[in-house]
Amino acid sequence: QVHLAESGGGSVQSGGSLTLSCVGSGDIYSGYVMAWFRQVPGKDREGVASFDSDKKINYADFAKGRFTVSRDNAKNTLYLQMNDLQPADTATYYCAADRLGYSGTWYLRTKQLKHWGQGILVTVSS
Repeated sequence: QVHLAESGGGSVQSGGSLTLSCVGSGDIYSGYVMAWFRQVPGKDREGVASFDSDKKINYADFAKGRFTVSRDNAKNTLYLQMNDLQPADTATYYCAADRLGYSGTWYLRTKQLKHWGQGILVTVSS
């Protein structure tokens, strides 16, 4: 059983920064792909960034240059550093993990990961 818990969300003004953390517990290990997604009410959940088991990193186009994903396997923790946040980044952010071995790009596109956190809200005001 894998449990994922996000933290670090909150409210920030436009141009500000936040760092999200996702701590995994249970059977999770470095062989899992971990990823960040986000969702706005009424819209589909979209991939933000992924960190593969082989340390390959993938970003959605909107995240490139502003967001940085990192991972500490010793702590089973995935991070998402978000800079220059804009109101369009307002969403509930979710951490997810899976060990099927597909690429991070595939997971970001299909969202077919087995384990999901409960999500954490990020609000960016103008």
